[in-house]
Amino acid sequence: MKKLFYFFAFLGLLISCVSKKNQVIKQNILILKDSYCKAPFKYNYVNKLPSYNSDSIIAANQELKGTFSDQSILILNALDNLDEVHQIMELKKDTSLESQVKVLQLKSKINSKITIALTELDAVAAEFDCEGERVAQIGNYVDNLNDSRNNKLILYSIVTGAAASIAGGIIKDNAWSNAVDIGGGVLGAGFGLATLNPKGKKVEFIHQRNLLRDVWKEKLESSNFPPFVWYMYTEKKFSNKDEKPVIESIKKRWLHFQFDNDLEAAEKSVIFSSGGFYRADDLHNRAAMLNQMQSATRTINQNINYLLLDLDRLIL
Repeated sequence: MKKLFYFFAFLGLLISCVSKKNQVIKQNILILKDSYCKAPFKYNYVNKLPSYNSDSIIAANQELKGTFSDQSILILNALDNLDEVHQIMELKKDTSLESQVKVLQLKSKINSKITIALTELDAVAAEFDCEGERVAQIGNYVDNLNDSRNNKLILYSIVTGAAASIAGGIIKDNAWSNAVDIGGGVLGAGFGLATLNPKGKKVEFIHQRNLLRDVWKEKLESSNFPPFVWYMYTEKKFSNKDEKPVIESIKKRWLHFQFDNDLEAAEKSVIFSSGGFYRADDLHNRAAMLNQMQSATRTINQNINYLLLDLDRLIL
């Protein structure tokens, strides 16, 4: 009986060690719950979105179309620089030194607005990148928890079976021996079945500032995004097919790939809330969605690049 006592004492110690390890992992997850990605203070952007009446804007600036693309005209309008461009076009008719100096001053003013727009894009892309890394880190923790849990349950199942076999050989009383065999078999089977849980463990993850929620709800404006960036997301003229805004195409992909075209599940998802309990799949989906938004944001730089090329063509 002493051998049996020592064996179960060892089993209890093993379970205790794994439990302490999981407590440490959970403490690390709690540390990661507070976002370190958001800006240290909230900047109050001018709450003025550019006009979405793009066809009228382009029609009113037909004289620019020889030099600027439609997208460049809309960006200039969004940056409130159309007047400066018209002035440059007038000044170009005069080759005097004074006119050339004024042209350079106006171009500097336009470049200043473009620089601010680029830094806004970089800031938003950086936050998406940081949030994606943070969520991926927590997702890896949950994956490790699930792997550790399954390995632990398999170990328990093996150890329980072995303990039952040893105990059955030690106990002389047939009734007790049979009871131990049956109990050990049931307990071992229970540990084995527990590994079949497809969803795995979940962790609480809070995000009061949720950029993905703003994208999914797609209101007229968003206080979490600079107006210029939000305009570039939501103006259909900046999409590849010129049919739907960039944000609409992204949402369509989310619905298809992340939610299997289940709109109700998407609307109820913790991903678009202020936070809650996440499973590993939810965390990985959130990380993928954040990375998609980061890519979409950086792609806007291409539009800015084309505008700069058009401006250089105007000045030359």
